Amino acid sequence: MKEIDKYKVSVHSSIRDAIKHMDEVGMGFCVCVDDEDKVIGVITDGDFRRAVHNVIQLDENVGKIINKDFYYVQKNYDKEEVERIFNNTIVKQVPVIGNDKLLDIITEEEFLGIEKGKKRGILDNPVVIMAGGKGKRLDPFTRILPKPLIPLGNEPVIKIIMDEFYKFGMSNFYISLGDKEKMVKAYFHDHDLGYQIKYVHEGKPLGTAGALKYLENTLGVPFFVSNCDIIIHADYGSIYEFHKEGPYDLTMVGSMQQYKIPYGVCEIGDGGVLKQIREKPEYDFLVNTGFYLLDPIVLQYIPDNTYFDMTDLICKIQDNSLKIGVFPVSEKSWVDVGQWRDCGNTVKELGI
Repeated sequence: MKEIDKYKVSVHSSIRDAIKHMDEVGMGFCVCVDDEDKVIGVITDGDFRRAVHNVIQLDENVGKIINKDFYYVQKNYDKEEVERIFNNTIVKQVPVIGNDKLLDIITEEEFLGIEKGKKRGILDNPVVIMAGGKGKRLDPFTRILPKPLIPLGNEPVIKIIMDEFYKFGMSNFYISLGDKEKMVKAYFHDHDLGYQIKYVHEGKPLGTAGALKYLENTLGVPFFVSNCDIIIHADYGSIYEFHKEGPYDLTMVGSMQQYKIPYGVCEIGDGGVLKQIREKPEYDFLVNTGFYLLDPIVLQYIPDNTYFDMTDLICKIQDNSLKIGVFPVSEKSWVDVGQWRDCGNTVKELGI
């Protein structure tokens, strides 16, 4: 039995607060209860994504997006019933309810005995990790170590990124290298990770997308691209399905970041007349994380041997009427280790 109260959100919560709470729980799932502690629905990270796509303001009531028609079992449930739910649906959590109140939550991992971090074998797409930059945001540490080898706990960040992809079946990696590339190659030479690794050499700095041009005639299926200083905790299978169903030529993962102004914000009219003061308002922004899924067709828009950022590629794609999608994830699903001040929080989040 879990500490069940932490999985509950009040029906009076805003969507923003419910998502924050779900982030804290770290399950991508919460149960919505009324004033009498009775279950009235559930909320998942999928509900959050649909809210963002439907341009629903996050300060609206959570009741606007909760799912009231959800799978659950009663207190004296049959294990075969739970097994059927997990095997025949995309559901990963099943609430146990008695007298309309939440008693427990059965997770797919616990019920089916799936080891945390075990390879799920869903995808086999290639992965490109852009690791050719100098890592100026991590100066002075990158004066000695290349950015991909900055340690988080006992592991370098690039291994943590690769292990995250491997959870979903992906083991075919291309790594673009420039600054201190011999040190990165030496690491993989000394550590047999069981992955297939090929290197893309940047003879000169080519930006966040330029090196992809070298793979134009190599990659024949949609492929993931990740910066080497970010970690995305999300269902990569869902990202792929979103990309294919779009259908999109490029999908970027965007993290919903929430900022609270610590002051009263003045809104004024003509002549400086005060209209109102908004006390410590909160704003929501969908931020580009540096994590993408691309169709090979987009590589034709990257110039040869030219400094070219991913933002340049996105503009080029839009100019040529190709389709770009945005897959939203919550604030804590994106870990940016490109700034040293974030590394302590990163280690804590990853439990390493």
